[in-house]
Amino acid sequence: MIKRIWSFCIWAITLVMVGLATSPASAEPGIGQPMPKQMGLQGAVTPVMEEIVWFHDMVNVIIIAITIFVMILLLIVIFRYGESANPTPANFSHNTTIEVLWTVGPILILVFIGIYSFRLLFLQYEYPPPDLTIKATGNAWYWEHNYPDQGNFKVTSTMVRDEDVLRAKLGDDAFDKKYGALEGLARIKALYADAKPLYAERGLVRQLSVDNEIAIPVNKVVHLLVTSNDVIHAWTIPSFGSKLDAVPGRTAATWFKATKTGIYYGQCSVLCGRDHASMPIAIRVVEQAAFDKWVAAAKARKWDDARKILQAATTPSKQPVFALVRPSKEQSAKQ
Repeated sequence: MIKRIWSFCIWAITLVMVGLATSPASAEPGIGQPMPKQMGLQGAVTPVMEEIVWFHDMVNVIIIAITIFVMILLLIVIFRYGESANPTPANFSHNTTIEVLWTVGPILILVFIGIYSFRLLFLQYEYPPPDLTIKATGNAWYWEHNYPDQGNFKVTSTMVRDEDVLRAKLGDDAFDKKYGALEGLARIKALYADAKPLYAERGLVRQLSVDNEIAIPVNKVVHLLVTSNDVIHAWTIPSFGSKLDAVPGRTAATWFKATKTGIYYGQCSVLCGRDHASMPIAIRVVEQAAFDKWVAAAKARKWDDARKILQAATTPSKQPVFALVRPSKEQSAKQ
């Protein structure tokens, strides 16, 4: 019986280890954005996130090993020392060796975890000298990003909605003719159904893409300052390992260094009000030359040119560039 129990446990450990080796956190799918049915962390593109993923996997291995070990002990007790197998119980109640082991063992495990936990914490707050500084300001409900050491120009990012995608495809007159008479839930469903295939066609991600993305150069240290103009928000980019609360009247700071070009999405991750789900963040990581061109276009407020520069740097050339046909009054006022 004991041999069968040990065989089962070895099989379970092997299965779990294989699962960890092929888990989403290890395989790094969904770099930059979440994927359908994803169970692990988003892929890492910064040194901090790489350490977070490693620490996550390491702690999970320890947790699983402890769980399996306890399960083995329980099975041994049940089958070897149950009443049917051991009708005459022992009359002792203490074992000094076992009591020392189950006291010292957990302490050593916690010390081991603590060493790597503090190492990760120090890495997050070491703040190497910056190559670029960005100030992110949360608003109800959109983000503003300033570049203080690049002339302090401002980029206002508003989520691309189903209506925006359809107006860009059809034009204002055709859009109003087709959807103008619809109201309430019927309008929402019609816009969603018709806009859904257009997102992939134009290289957009529903609920995550914005009208004006921000850019950073690859392999450069970025210091991020985060604050808010109204309520508490949170600036979060999972692939960067960055999550920082935006508190009115206070300025918090973090840093990151993206090592792969591409587009990376995040969202406000603090419930901030009615349109909390409409505050995405989109960052393009590009080469320095493309970043310099984008800065020049953004300073001149040539947003269509800025979008083209970023998309040309990170997306296939055949993919159409998204552009608003007619910015709303609110968007025009922000820009």
